[in-house]
Formats: sequence, C-alpha cells, structure tokens
Amino acid sequence: MRPQSKFEPAREREPARRVFASELRETRYQFKDGEDEKSPNFVILPTGIRSNRIFIVGTLTEKQRQGDQNIFYRGRVVDPTGTFFISASSFQPEAMQQLARIEAPAFVAVVGKPNLYTTPDGACLVSVRVESITVVDRETRDLWVLDTARETLDRLDAFGTTDDSKKAQEEYGTRPELYKKIVYDALSQVQL
Repeated sequence: MRPQSKFEPAREREPARRVFASELRETRYQFKDGEDEKSPNFVILPTGIRSNRIFIVGTLTEKQRQGDQNIFYRGRVVDPTGTFFISASSFQPEAMQQLARIEAPAFVAVVGKPNLYTTPDGACLVSVRVESITVVDRETRDLWVLDTARETLDRLDAFGTTDDSKKAQEEYGTRPELYKKIVYDALSQVQL
C-alpha cells in the first residue's frame, strides 16, 4: 500500500449504522459515492440516512457452508423485527473463520456491508457481507435494540430535513408512523 502523503485526504471508515431487519429488508436504493474505483457504495435506508456499513445484533439461527473450491458461509440473524441474511467468503478470511466457529443458535454482533441483489424475476434482496462477527449475550442484544430504537427515532425526527431523508421519501414514500410502530414493537420484546 502506498504511503499517504500530506496532500492526500485521509480515508476514514464510515460509521456502522444500527438498523432493524424490517427496515433493511425494505432498502432498495444503492449508489456509489464518486468515480474512483475505491469509492464506497452506499444504501439509503428508508428512514433517511446513507450507510455503507451496518451494525446488527440478533440470534444466529442457522449457518450453512457452501462451495467446494471457493468456500463461503451464509447465515440468518434474527432481531425482534425480522431476519438479516449474512455471508462471509474467502475475500474476508477472518470473518469467514469467525462465522465458521459459531454454533447456532447464538446471539451475535455483526458489522458488515449491506449489498443489494436483483433476482432474475426482478425481486430485490438485501444481504450483509460480514466484516466481523462475535458471540454476545442477551443483555448486549437488548442494549442494541434500545440503541437502534433511539437512532431510528432520531432519523425519523430529522426526516424531511436532510438530503438523504428527502431522497428516501422520493425512493420509498416512507411513512414515519410505520417505522415508529416497528420501534415500539421491538422495544416491547426487550427484557431489562
């Protein structure tokens, strides 16, 4: 890797956004921010914020090893609102090894990149390419639900006032009351 000069702007990692499964499942708008080969891909979440990295916590309910020469793992992680589909391949060897060692069911914390795929019949699917995955306890899962609820409500409070939320309204026709109900339903499952 070429050393960074004082004239070259530092590349900072994008923060991992907390998002419930039911919101991520509705995500359909993805774009590349820049012309550079290394420019990041973002999605606009329906509650109106861009993200190229998400942080999820839930129950890993199943895991499958696939492929013979190019091995990869797929898994399902369930939060109080629905299911995330995750994957890790040899392109992320550390994440793939972490996922391979975890036995389902287990609470897990995952940081990864959301990717959209269009099926031949035109359906859009969302998967999370795992960057790291760790076993956690139920208290951590419940704290994540609280944090995700707060961040979702904060996005809804700012809805319509930011460029990203205006784009979300244009792309999704977001109804804030629907996402508020999702938040309250998720909070009803927390046992603190």
